[in-house]
Order: sequence, then C-alpha cells, then structure tokens
Amino acid sequence: MLTELTREVAAGRELSGDAVAGAVRALTDPGIPPETKADFLAALSDRGESPREIAAFAHELRSRSLEVPLPEAIRRGEILDVCGTGGDRLNTFNISTTVALVCAAAGVVVAKHGNRAVTSQSGSADVLQALGVPVELSPEAAAESLARHRFAFLFAPRFHPAFQHITPARKLCAARGQRTLFNFLGPLLNPARPTAQLLGVPRPALCEPLARTLQSLGLRRAMVVCGEVPSPDPGATGPAYLDELSTLGENSVAEFYQDRGFHASRGAMDGLPLQPATLSGLAGGDAAANAGIIRRLLAGEDRGPRRDAVLLNAGAALMVAGKTRSIAEGWSLAAETLDSGGARASLQALAAAGSGSAGSA
Repeated sequence: MLTELTREVAAGRELSGDAVAGAVRALTDPGIPPETKADFLAALSDRGESPREIAAFAHELRSRSLEVPLPEAIRRGEILDVCGTGGDRLNTFNISTTVALVCAAAGVVVAKHGNRAVTSQSGSADVLQALGVPVELSPEAAAESLARHRFAFLFAPRFHPAFQHITPARKLCAARGQRTLFNFLGPLLNPARPTAQLLGVPRPALCEPLARTLQSLGLRRAMVVCGEVPSPDPGATGPAYLDELSTLGENSVAEFYQDRGFHASRGAMDGLPLQPATLSGLAGGDAAANAGIIRRLLAGEDRGPRRDAVLLNAGAALMVAGKTRSIAEGWSLAAETLDSGGARASLQALAAAGSGSAGSA
C-alpha cells in the first residue's frame, strides 16, 4: 500500500483522510522496510505536504500516544510548548530549550516535547540530559514534574511507542539530506496537549499553514515564526532562515488567540534593545558545548547576542502563554528571571529532582 501511496504523492495528488490513516499504519508497521518508508516520506517532502495532510497525520499519530495524567488544576490553566521543527541547518545553540527553561522559571507551566538530534548536532533531549535534567520521564513522573517544577520534558519515543518503527526511515532521509513530514509533526504531537505554543519553522511559507494546523488541533493560543538571517553561504543570493524569531533580520509570524483571532505579519522586531550581532554569535556545538552555553545564560554570565535571542523568543513565548501582554513586556520578565538567579535555581531544582529518580527510568 505504501508504494502505491508513494506513486500517488509523486503524481501530485493530495492524500485523503483514509489514505493518511493507511500511511500511518504502514509507517508504524515493523514489517515494512525502512527504505520503502523513506521513499514515501521523501516523495511527500518533494511534493510539499498540504496543511490538511499535516493535520490528518497529526490526528492519527496523536491518537496513538501515551497520555500525561495532568491534575485538573494544571489542565485548567495554560500549558506551553516551545519548539522548532528543525531543518534550518544553521547550527545555532538550543534556543528553544533555553527559552522553555526561562519560561518555566518565570511562572509558566511548560511541557517541552522533543527528541534527540536528527538533523542537528544537539537535540533538546541531548542538551537537557547534559544539563542533568531527566529526559525519559514516565507519563506519571512528567505530570508530577509539571506540578512541582512547572517543567517536564516529554521524550517523543517514550510517549509515541510507534515511532521506533519510523526512526530508521527518518535516519535514512537525514543521511540523504532530506527533511521529512516528521520535522513538522513532532511539535504537533505533544502528549500533554498544550494550550499555547511558540513554534519555529525553517521557511516563511510554513508559518500560516502550521498555525492553521495548530488551531485545528484545538490550541487556544499560538505563534508560528520564521526568522531571517544573512546566509552563511557566500554564494547565496538571498537570506537564510532560522526556526526561531531572529535578532538579525525580519521575522514572519502567524498567530492566533481566542480573544483576538488570526493574524499574519512580517517585519523587524522594533523597540527592543537588540545588540549588533551576527549569525556566528548564535553558534552552538554538541550537547556538552550547548549545555555550557545554557548554564552561562541562565546564570546571567553571557550578556551577548545569545542572550538577546533568548530574551526575544522568551518574550514571545511568555506573551503567547498569557503571562505578559506584549513581547516587550515578556522580554523584561525574561531578563528579570535571568538576572535574579531564578532561571539558574529552576534548572538546579530540575537536575536535583532527576538525580537518582526512579520515575525517570
């Protein structure tokens, strides 16, 4: 069946809901070779996944995930996720993971959904593990961490058992330099069912479709962003793009709020105290190197361009979560959280709770 669907996609036809359901059954079937699955995912990527297809895949895969048994008090409030799709290949440090930690320290409940690196040097799971934060929590331990620390990392393979049969195909695609549907899907499959989300994508054209997808999945508040940066390729004729809000150029944004409706825009982030910066100033490395960068940021020791990138994205995340009324107000709260030592203390508490915890096994 998957081979036939690959032919349909290659011919330019959009998959129906039933076809998507069949594709998910095939992708999660251990009996189908990874090469066949990779060919299907590559064909989808080459043709371009439609918003309706992305939403259909998300609904199918969400129904197969383990649930997080959240206390009603947490469920009634806003639950935030902050993540990027990956795929920008610009090798920045883990900006979204840093932002998630800052937002939790600032008083927002953050359920961070993620994985190990596929297309980058350091995924969110890799860098959090290097920071001492437990990354393989059970659903019950994740709920407890959210209640106690306002932060939990939800390791995608732990909450999506079927992913083990998709990972080999994703790795094949990554080895070919091919991004896949799962770059988009990962941020849409958070098993804690967040109510608010800041999502970064690697191309401006993806902002509105993925914002519409998040809206169809029932989120109350969300912002999908793509940031322009000067291309690191000397032969490039145009800019490159971050799956984050950029401090180096214009930003494309699509956002919606229950009380304000849907809005899309493009422009620079004016009125914020941004320092002159270059893309190299946001560079990261492997998990150990990025953990060191995050520790310095949370301790208030790094006050350069990386800090600005964190404050800008944290400002947006805090606004999306309803903690502040604007990005500028969120920037100020994030800066206060760093400078007061609150972010460093929050990280230390998470690491201490994870040390020797049976619940993280």
